[in-house]
Amino acid sequence: MEYTIQKLAKLAGVSTRTLRYYDEIGLLAPARKNSAGYRIYGREEVDKLQQILFYRELGMDLDSIRKIISDPSFDGPAALRMHREKLLARRRQLDLLIINVESTISAAEGKSTMADNEKFKGFKQKLVDDNERQYGEEIRGKYGDDAVDKSNAKMLNMSEEKYEEFRRLEQEVLSTLAEACKAGDPAGELARKAAALHKEWLNFTWPSYSKEVHAGLAQMYVDDERFAAYYEKACEGGAKFLRDAILIYTGLDQ
Repeated sequence: MEYTIQKLAKLAGVSTRTLRYYDEIGLLAPARKNSAGYRIYGREEVDKLQQILFYRELGMDLDSIRKIISDPSFDGPAALRMHREKLLARRRQLDLLIINVESTISAAEGKSTMADNEKFKGFKQKLVDDNERQYGEEIRGKYGDDAVDKSNAKMLNMSEEKYEEFRRLEQEVLSTLAEACKAGDPAGELARKAAALHKEWLNFTWPSYSKEVHAGLAQMYVDDERFAAYYEKACEGGAKFLRDAILIYTGLDQ
């Protein structure tokens, strides 16, 4: 079956403007144009649009989606299985948060009690699941399942106080990194402070610390654009600056 741009937009719940934009950026071209110049879409384009919308729902940017689905080795059924797993993980997150809200309401109404560590269970699980979804494959490939599983367990077993300190320290790492970037010296005092804070932050979740692991993680931040983007929030070139600061801090810069 073939669709005009208006019919496909209605079918998919998107605007015709969106479909035109997808065509302009090379993400989703129509199968052909008819004699009147109208875009016509076939079954292949319908399936491709479904994949695009799945990836968008998972928070992926359009440039990354284009690279994935235009890859000659792209496997549609395998991608759908991956989407299913990620959506199931999201559902588990929502279920935990719903249970958390219901328990909090019950405790507030005096119908039950709720331990402090239970108040943050859903949030910590969401953080673990989000990290697994975004970075799990790379981290597990580099450091093994055992290290990652232990790291996740440390996160989930954090007390309320530890969890709050973990989140506070995360912001301190970024703010100190921003100041260090402005100073411009990866061997300077601020850079050393940023590296030391980063080590402290890692120790909240990483099963054991070593200089080699610290330096390896720092290099991965540079090599993977998703990690790099996180540290770019602090400053332009933040991942590379932090990598250099950590290499100097650990003495592995030679």
